Amino acid sequence: MSHLLITGANGQLGNELRKLAPVFSHHRFFFTDVAELDITHPDAIEAFFADNRINVVVNCAAYTAVDKAESDEATALLINATAVQYLAQSCIRHQATLVHVSTDYVYDGQACTPYSENHPAAPLSAYGRTKLAGEKAALNAEKTVILRTAWLYSAFGNNFVKTMLRLGKEKEALNVVFDQTGAPTYAADLAQCIMQVVEKDAKDELVRGIFHFSNEGVCSWYDFAREIMQMAGLTCAVHPIESKDYPTLAARPSYSVLNKAAVKKAYGVMIPHWRESLGKCLDELAASQS
Repeated sequence: MSHLLITGANGQLGNELRKLAPVFSHHRFFFTDVAELDITHPDAIEAFFADNRINVVVNCAAYTAVDKAESDEATALLINATAVQYLAQSCIRHQATLVHVSTDYVYDGQACTPYSENHPAAPLSAYGRTKLAGEKAALNAEKTVILRTAWLYSAFGNNFVKTMLRLGKEKEALNVVFDQTGAPTYAADLAQCIMQVVEKDAKDELVRGIFHFSNEGVCSWYDFAREIMQMAGLTCAVHPIESKDYPTLAARPSYSVLNKAAVKKAYGVMIPHWRESLGKCLDELAASQS
């Protein structure tokens, strides 16, 4: 039995891991958010490890306010990097495994073929810089798996899918950028991948390093928005615009498709197409409102 510390447990990914926990009842889960464990305090982390005999950490905690980070990089760095360093240090002391979630924002978006894990990082934003610093901190632990993901959504919290559903009911038309290309990630699929990593670790078959995970397929935010409207039966029209017509404080990668070959080979994960997973999420949202 592994003792799993899940940080950031009230977020999208943390909530999906909560849903999966009963399926993996042979492990013991400790779900924490800042109220239960402030990971910016190393003494609190160390005490939690000792009290609960933690041997796996899944770090879902992050400062994800991408635009706000441009004027508050110090706070983003504290949560996205310094806190990860503290977690890594406790992992080293307790010989624990660290599973850390990162982002496509570590890339500059100038590629034209899917990013492999060894492609040089070149973040465009404060958020991307702090997440890259967090990766470097995580890799200090002896047993580390980093999962870079992109365009995360779920039935929990705030995300693009839920925003589109809300606006689709309120408006007759929306403008959405078509020149940013990637692949959406259903948080439930990423949570399942994480648990496959945990299961491999429990069998002493952990494959360490950096891996990419998103759903299969490629689309723009415009394509994604149109599919959401169509699947949800909404009549709101979606019009394509360029990123320059929708300025943001933080620069976004224009291309952030991730190559998932490595995670499939190492952990045997089966990754659904983004349309299939979107359908599951919309069904879940519809069921919760009925």
